Amino acid sequence: MPPRSSGWRIGRVAGAPVLVTPSWFLAAVVLTVLFAPTVRAFAPGMDSTGVIVVSFAFVLLLFASVFCHEVAHALVARSRGHRVDELALTLWGGHTAYSGGGARPLDSALVAVVGPLTNLALAVAFWIGFQAQTQASVPALLLYAGAFSNAFVGAFNLLPGLPLDGGQVLESAVWAATGSRTRGTLVAGWVGRVVGVGVVVGALAWPLATGRQPSWVTVMWAALIGAFLWSGATEAMRAGRRRERLAGVTVRSLAVPAAVVKDGAPAAQAARAAVDAEGDVVVVVVDDAGAPVGWVDPRAVAAIPPAQAAATPVGAVMVPFAPGSAVGADEGGPDLLRHLAGTSQGARLVPVLDDGRVSGVLDVARVATAVRPPGDQ
Repeated sequence: MPPRSSGWRIGRVAGAPVLVTPSWFLAAVVLTVLFAPTVRAFAPGMDSTGVIVVSFAFVLLLFASVFCHEVAHALVARSRGHRVDELALTLWGGHTAYSGGGARPLDSALVAVVGPLTNLALAVAFWIGFQAQTQASVPALLLYAGAFSNAFVGAFNLLPGLPLDGGQVLESAVWAATGSRTRGTLVAGWVGRVVGVGVVVGALAWPLATGRQPSWVTVMWAALIGAFLWSGATEAMRAGRRRERLAGVTVRSLAVPAAVVKDGAPAAQAARAAVDAEGDVVVVVVDDAGAPVGWVDPRAVAAIPPAQAAATPVGAVMVPFAPGSAVGADEGGPDLLRHLAGTSQGARLVPVLDDGRVSGVLDVARVATAVRPPGDQ
């Protein structure tokens, strides 16, 4: 499966590409600027170049920790039978995409929880390294910052709301208790929304409760994080509803019957096949072995003068199928969606095979409509 994100490949882990997305560079610049005052306060005699270098070193240390977080996700996902599609470093840190394998609550929980636990383990390691320092130095500052940032990332990701890892653990717990993954997603999504609002409220209320004025910088960052959590939770809930609808989608229930004509036949024969068939059908052109080649555009057939229809080959009014796009009549669910995404190449129709013979066509747009929850239409 091709990577879902655009960016630069820097290696492979668990059989999947590791990508650095363009947004990572924006995050690196912003974090370098934000950490620079801390470095300057710690080492007031350091020149500007040194401050930027040390600040950027912290950013690299932070993203190395994020990378370890994502590697942990990837390795556990693969060990549970999933296919890891990509690891990406992004504006908000990173993500690991995986698919395939059996969908089980325990697998989902294990893949999710191992990421923040990795950060907490790194926080302990950095803290031990910091305690071993005998004097205030740049390495000591970086070790302290590494311990603090990993502790924060690990603890924050364990909050029980989507799209955080803790939200996936909560989703799995509700899923295991109720037997409904969608219910788990909705519960964890709503909790994620509450967490997002709580981040903003906390940034405003905590300073006021202690007799201070809220910092506009803190409130701005809290608003950005809260918006990210709210939108992530909302999208996770939509994806959960789509997943539930997708489970009930089958090719046989959505396919349109086909009337078959041989490649090389006249267009007039295709027109007759459409008329002779009962109900709505699509005329499919097959080769000598019975393999589907394309479908006949009825508007193109209608545009042929009647006197020329018998002499015009059906290939002249045929729309070719994308190679390898044929689907089985009994296919459905996520496998069907992945197949269409990987082979349809933007085509409107794909052929349907039943026991190796053409039985109909499947409208890709009709599948998308069937999967989309009513509120998203």
